Amino acid sequence: MAAFEEMGVQPEIAKALDDMEWTLPTDVQAEAIPLILGGGDVLMAAETGSGKTGAFCIPILQIVWETLKDLESGKTGSKTTTPISPTWMLSLYDRGRSLVVTPDGLRCQSREQKEWHGCRATKGIQGSGKFYYESAVTDEGLCRVGWSTPQASLDLGTDKFGWGFGGTGKKSNSKQFDSYGEAFGMNDTIGCLLDLDKGEIRFWKNGVDLGPAFTLTAQQKSQTFYPAVVLKNAEMSFNFGAQPFKYPPPTGYIAVSAASKEQIKVNPVNSSQSQSAPEKPSPNAPQAIVIEPSRELAEQTFDQFHKFMKHLKDPEIREVLVVGGQSIKDQMTVINHGIDIVVGTPGRLDQLIQDGYIVLNQCRFFVLDEADGLLKANYGELIERLHRQMPKITSDGKRLQMVVCSATLHAFEVKKMAEKLMHFPTWVDLKGEDAVPETVHHVVINVDPTKDTTWQNLRRHMQTDSVHARDNLRGTSAEALSEAVKKLKGEYCLRAIKEHKMDRAIIFCRTKIDCDNLERYLKSVGDRELTCVCLHGDRKPPERKYNLECFKNEKVRFLICTDVAARGLDISGLPFMINMTLPDEKSNYVHRIGRVGRAERMGLAISFVSSVPEKVWYHGEWCSSRGRNCHNTNLTEQGGCCIWYNEPRLLADIEDHLNVTIQQIESDMKVPMNDFDGKVVYGEKRVGLGNVYQTLESFKRKNRLINLILKVCTSAIKKIVDIDKMLFFFLI
Repeated sequence: MAAFEEMGVQPEIAKALDDMEWTLPTDVQAEAIPLILGGGDVLMAAETGSGKTGAFCIPILQIVWETLKDLESGKTGSKTTTPISPTWMLSLYDRGRSLVVTPDGLRCQSREQKEWHGCRATKGIQGSGKFYYESAVTDEGLCRVGWSTPQASLDLGTDKFGWGFGGTGKKSNSKQFDSYGEAFGMNDTIGCLLDLDKGEIRFWKNGVDLGPAFTLTAQQKSQTFYPAVVLKNAEMSFNFGAQPFKYPPPTGYIAVSAASKEQIKVNPVNSSQSQSAPEKPSPNAPQAIVIEPSRELAEQTFDQFHKFMKHLKDPEIREVLVVGGQSIKDQMTVINHGIDIVVGTPGRLDQLIQDGYIVLNQCRFFVLDEADGLLKANYGELIERLHRQMPKITSDGKRLQMVVCSATLHAFEVKKMAEKLMHFPTWVDLKGEDAVPETVHHVVINVDPTKDTTWQNLRRHMQTDSVHARDNLRGTSAEALSEAVKKLKGEYCLRAIKEHKMDRAIIFCRTKIDCDNLERYLKSVGDRELTCVCLHGDRKPPERKYNLECFKNEKVRFLICTDVAARGLDISGLPFMINMTLPDEKSNYVHRIGRVGRAERMGLAISFVSSVPEKVWYHGEWCSSRGRNCHNTNLTEQGGCCIWYNEPRLLADIEDHLNVTIQQIESDMKVPMNDFDGKVVYGEKRVGLGNVYQTLESFKRKNRLINLILKVCTSAIKKIVDIDKMLFFFLI
């Protein structure tokens, strides 16, 4: 509890964490919570089970609760004028809608690629004298810097009230772009000089004088001049004189920040904005939107919010879960009573926003969990559309914060989105490039129907997916061998379960029909130990939720699922995982086997790899049924919904991606003992040196005992301190 409070977490939230036996923050929480509480955008990557859900839930809850308390007390409704900062900075208000400014006001960025967006400083210069400031290009893009008066548009240099110098080597005023000096770009520093005595504007590049750029008329000289910038997909930093200049100005010029009080004029846009009191938000205007790629993850995150807010009262935070498959009328009823935090899946959330039931004009936090999964599911356009609807600065002057969680921050799609939408994000990357934890033993078994011919004599086998319903399966044709692989994989799955005495495992199948077939097969074997449930998109939401709870609570031993469960599901102490077929996406291999070997517990991941081509379903956009009861077994090039799957090539891609060679074992499923580890106990944790393992329950008991000892020691120390205080006062 004390460790979280030291990070700035409110005691009420810390008490809830204490109730949950969270004594110390995880690594990702220790890094991310202070960053989010500090107002920054955060990109976060860590293994499932590392605590990254808590890393964004905890600070968001705290800030939302504090904001609600301020609203109740009337603090944010005060009519008093917010004092202007004594330092020079870029204005948070006098700026374009897609231009963002750092909290210190000394760096700005726009990721809009088609439009220019500009900004002026919070203060300007008027009267006489010679003034100077510096700007540096910190990222590639198009930019223009210079000076503008209050009448000027934010698109610097496109009217007669603004004077700019652009990176293409052009000076501009009144939309007249003339060659001047030379081009500048990344890492170049531009000095902007204003001589109000002479009526002249000039620029420096890296300390080199480029000569006079503009001559001001007497009427123009009497105006107030603000440092200004306009960007298109670019980033710049500024120095108004608070720090030493990289290239000191010529004799007679002073930093704008060194001007006398009589010469400094406050930007009226900034001051009038600060005087306006924020309106009380409407009940259906949440402060936080959290998007999850699946119902299960949305429910999991929603439950975490609920647990953390256990002791947050007066005011209470109102949250809502919006996912498909549940009554939208019930969700609307909750929303109409008022909401502060929304957790949902993209489709249902977008529907409620487009229909006007949820408005985004008070949104402070935009969270994308498992962002790489959202982007691969083609939700990128929806994310950008929602982001455009959210104010970058709320009515009470708070900046929109984005938190993006991803399996890896190195995915191209995630990097591209972050550059476009996020505001100088800090990376909290505890995962790095895709890698398999040392606690996971992952092996492959070749399924070769030309060598293992037992498929020919099977009296009972797993039902196949019917892709060969119209094929000739006699002899050893490609189609016959493909059908044989499907039968053998069912037998190999049973063999792996029995050889390793698997009491709990996730089994991944490629398609929903494969999941259903395997579930029926395991139940048909007649072994009471082979209890199982399914989790995939065609199962009704209540059934999916019930099945997942049954597996989590160990009422059944096996969870059979598609990749819908490969990301984010938090299942403690899972020892085994089976891949019936390798995933289409090589990165999903890591997500799948990441279900085991977590929290330093040993795990075994077994993958079946067909040595011959296997014909499988592939329902593209052309398939009107999207796979439901589809019977078109032709290949895609023939207008059908099937492809030939090449697992050896997929395996090679995975090994190349991970830069490892995955161990191959025989079809007897025996995993050779590691010379160092000796006999591994899967699902348990090695304690100290050697082959001593600790069960999950004994670990929990030990952890509870440690917590109890810590509480007793803390209480004893407090009593000793109190006695010392009493003795001290007695002696006095």
